[in-house]
Amino acid sequence: MPSLTQPIASLPAEPSISADRRLMERRKALLGPVYRAFYSEPVHLVSGSGVWLRDAHGNTFLDAYNNVPSVGHCHPHVVAALATQAAKLNTHTRYLSEVVLDYVEKLLRTCPSALKHAMFTCTGSEANDLALRIAQHASGGTGVVITKFAYHGATIATSQLSPGDGGASIVAPHDRTVDAPDTYRNGGNGADDFAESVRRAIDSMTENGIKPAALLIDSAFSSDGIFFPKPQVMQKAAAYVKAAGAVLIADEVQAGFGRFGNAMWGFQHYGLEPDIVTLGKPMGAGHPIGGLIVTPEVIGSFAARSGYFNTFGGNPVAAAVGIAVLEVIESESLMDNARTVGAYLGSRLRQLQHRHPIIGDVRNCGLYFGVEFSDESQTGQSLASATVAFVNEMRRRGVLISSCGPEGNILKIRPPLPFSQANADQLVETMDGILSRR
Repeated sequence: MPSLTQPIASLPAEPSISADRRLMERRKALLGPVYRAFYSEPVHLVSGSGVWLRDAHGNTFLDAYNNVPSVGHCHPHVVAALATQAAKLNTHTRYLSEVVLDYVEKLLRTCPSALKHAMFTCTGSEANDLALRIAQHASGGTGVVITKFAYHGATIATSQLSPGDGGASIVAPHDRTVDAPDTYRNGGNGADDFAESVRRAIDSMTENGIKPAALLIDSAFSSDGIFFPKPQVMQKAAAYVKAAGAVLIADEVQAGFGRFGNAMWGFQHYGLEPDIVTLGKPMGAGHPIGGLIVTPEVIGSFAARSGYFNTFGGNPVAAAVGIAVLEVIESESLMDNARTVGAYLGSRLRQLQHRHPIIGDVRNCGLYFGVEFSDESQTGQSLASATVAFVNEMRRRGVLISSCGPEGNILKIRPPLPFSQANADQLVETMDGILSRR
């Protein structure tokens, strides 16, 4: 097994570029027009280890984007747990299973004591969908408050709460959108106004005969541009929600599992007490598993009126993988690593900001970064196109990142948790090399 901290050794570059083009043509023919690939030159990946990925040509890439393999690509402990349980049994939660209950106990120990029950799905989208059903039962309402460029999933219900993916027109009439807590523009006043925006959204619902059901927030405001507002603002917003008889749902699909460095969960960074916490992607470090954690008070009304069953949600293999992921986070001190390396990378990126005026803002919490390109240039090139060009050039130089935000001008940097200071140096030096050519 290759080292988790060293690059994968290069292999002979056997496949040709034309082979990749043929693969893209085959992909389009078989998957149809909806699927999109990353980068103008899509990457044909064949293997990974730790923070490294390798393509079919033997090129090695530093992964500074993927939070799905939270503890690193193909971590040997996770792979072994998956293979061992898969060789024994895989079935569903209508049969008794010790490994599933062992996982729930271990997962709940990472949460505040008020969150006492776990329910499992296969994806974060399903988890948010289920959370909405539970919230509607508990509150007796239908209205949901979300941010204006949020992304919460791909089911019918969650896609209607994902204007970041489909635009404002997809939001249902009984739901309301609010501006994300922007800590950059206008001196951060938008962030300070977030709680009042939530209050006004709730008032708008009640004035129109709509009973509020929930505030659904991604703790990192990932699609909105990646913001980390003051805890007091978030606590005030939560208070308005609960006073209206609605439920607070913390979407931890992107922010959870130690990424913020100072707590296991993003909502803990703000001192929030959510009624439901939704989980996905990093939960299985590449294996599909999702779920939610909920208070007994909120789940009680749902259980009284409805049942729940998910054939693959919470299966023994997924549970074994989930346990392994938590064990790696603990044994390798990955939350501490997120804090220390995140602080180091943040410092280096802010030094880069001083040298390159196009970087308007650097914001992060642990190993979650938004690097915003600002309108400083006189080239006539839009910020969105400049950002796309930058992300593609990073890919050509062997570092994978992405972009986000309403204008598409924010670099999204969210590496696997074992990311090291040496990895951070490579990331920043690659960025510096590209920006220095402007």
